[in-house]
Amino acid sequence: MTDSAKETWGSGDAYEQWVGRWSRPVASEFLVWLDNESGLAWGDVGCGTGALTECILASRHPASIIAIDRAEGFVRAARERVKDPRAQFDVGDALALGWPDGACDATVSGLVLNFVPDPKVMAAEMVRVTRPGGTVGAYVWDYGGGMQMMRNFWDVAVQLNPQDSKLDQAERFPICQPDPLESLFREVGLNSVSVRAIDIPTVFRNFDDYWTPFLGKQGAAPTYLAGLDAAARDRIRETLKGRLASAGDGPIALTARAWAVKGEVPKRP
Repeated sequence: MTDSAKETWGSGDAYEQWVGRWSRPVASEFLVWLDNESGLAWGDVGCGTGALTECILASRHPASIIAIDRAEGFVRAARERVKDPRAQFDVGDALALGWPDGACDATVSGLVLNFVPDPKVMAAEMVRVTRPGGTVGAYVWDYGGGMQMMRNFWDVAVQLNPQDSKLDQAERFPICQPDPLESLFREVGLNSVSVRAIDIPTVFRNFDDYWTPFLGKQGAAPTYLAGLDAAARDRIRETLKGRLASAGDGPIALTARAWAVKGEVPKRP
């Protein structure tokens, strides 16, 4: 891999093609699990293109949602996509939220916790801005095996380029497993912490539908691919095609697993 390819985020269209389309069904299942009442003030930390906020608006009947992301392109895409006046999108830092203490009844984050430099600081900030008795929750992809779209890619990439094994997201993000997530939420002082898997189907129309998002230079695997020469990219593509499309160029049915964690902010004595 060359040093020229840097992992970046911010293109709304590229993100939607990459994993945005799969994040909505995960968000819906996550909110059912949280089971919060209607009429609450919500915070969405690392809102991306607005998938989780959209699901909150559709199913939880909130009073308001404040949402931030550090990527201006994502915030712009979220504002264009979500016109509901109850939702406010701003550029902001998940490690230093510009919200008052206890501003939210429920504070959530989707597919972000593993990307920040210090997940504990982010989790502590989510606790700070949530009222006593309120809910804090998050979910991340299971890069170790359950997110099959990415797992198949990295298995092939590392098989062909063993020297790049340290770039595998399963190696980079050890927090994306049940025990580390539960430990993190307990460390920041949350009560009644629990973790569960959320599995959704990810059915691709054909191999091109699977492969094209990897060319978008948005996210870890596409950025890695962009840093390879054409011959190395072609080897990965052909090996993946042999693995996933061996029965012809029809649908490719995979599954995606996310790990979700939630806890309650302690009530004051």
